[in-house]
Amino acid sequence: MLFAAPAVPASAENSVVVHTDISYAPAEPAGSRGHLLDLYVPDGGHRKPRPLLIVTGGSAWLGDDGKAYAAQLAPHFTAAGYVVAGVSTRSSTQAQFPAQVHDVKAAIRWLRVHARTYGIDRTRFAVLGDSSGGWTATMAGVTGGVPGLAGNVGLTGASSTIQAVVNLYGPTDLRQMDAHMLPGACAAFNTIMGTTDCHNDIASPESRLVGCAIQRCPQRAQAANPIRYITPDDPPVLIAHGQRDMLVPHHQSELLYAALKRACVATTFYSVPGVGHAKDIVSPDTPPAEVRSTTGCRGIAPPRNRPTLETIEAFLDTALGVRGP
Repeated sequence: MLFAAPAVPASAENSVVVHTDISYAPAEPAGSRGHLLDLYVPDGGHRKPRPLLIVTGGSAWLGDDGKAYAAQLAPHFTAAGYVVAGVSTRSSTQAQFPAQVHDVKAAIRWLRVHARTYGIDRTRFAVLGDSSGGWTATMAGVTGGVPGLAGNVGLTGASSTIQAVVNLYGPTDLRQMDAHMLPGACAAFNTIMGTTDCHNDIASPESRLVGCAIQRCPQRAQAANPIRYITPDDPPVLIAHGQRDMLVPHHQSELLYAALKRACVATTFYSVPGVGHAKDIVSPDTPPAEVRSTTGCRGIAPPRNRPTLETIEAFLDTALGVRGP
């Protein structure tokens, strides 16, 4: 039985009602947190359904509390008229790929089925994630028409398609990661992750995700590559990646942008100099980015020079057809 926790009273400061630890599917395994979500709902006075921003944080697929990242972004986006949902997915120790894709799609279905309860517009869903959460967001966006990845987690029958993606420095082609690591980055990666062969190690996050050393099981690794699923019908995408990323090579986002451009998917790519693998890539204090944008494709927000929260908001407003709160 799915459980919805009681709402926290609205904050007098920002008039947001917070619903925590809602079960969008039964816990699996029992006692785990990978099938929980939090909702941040602007309170009062708004008669039209609001667009939804789903947020899932990265953990190298090793954590099951990705919903926590939403707490950092909710104040900005609820003030801009969005409902924000923090969504957790199972860790790779709890379930291997494609479980994480099944989970985020189950959360999307749950939110669409319950949209009226929380004042959500069923037709305006976006997903944002960082690192492995960026991969999750992208996979959700590009596999909307892939029945084999819908899964049977939680509620079934509703659509799990989304209308916009924000990918902050997420992995893409797992088997190309080591070839494009910055000098010295693999040594640091091995120290952090307890590996000896960087991303190719059998104990790396990527290998744990797919259940084998990624270079020894190319078909499994390729199945987890979002580029495999890109079609011209995919939703608009905003990508941001730091050029000094020591964990996920900047090249991963170059590959993703190139593939989206080939398919003429509306995309803007912010390549940020001097920034590493960090959530503060959305800070207004970062250096101006090198901005690439598809042209001749569907409309997207005009490029700005930094991937700030305001930039992401403008992108979502355009992608979702939002005209103010």
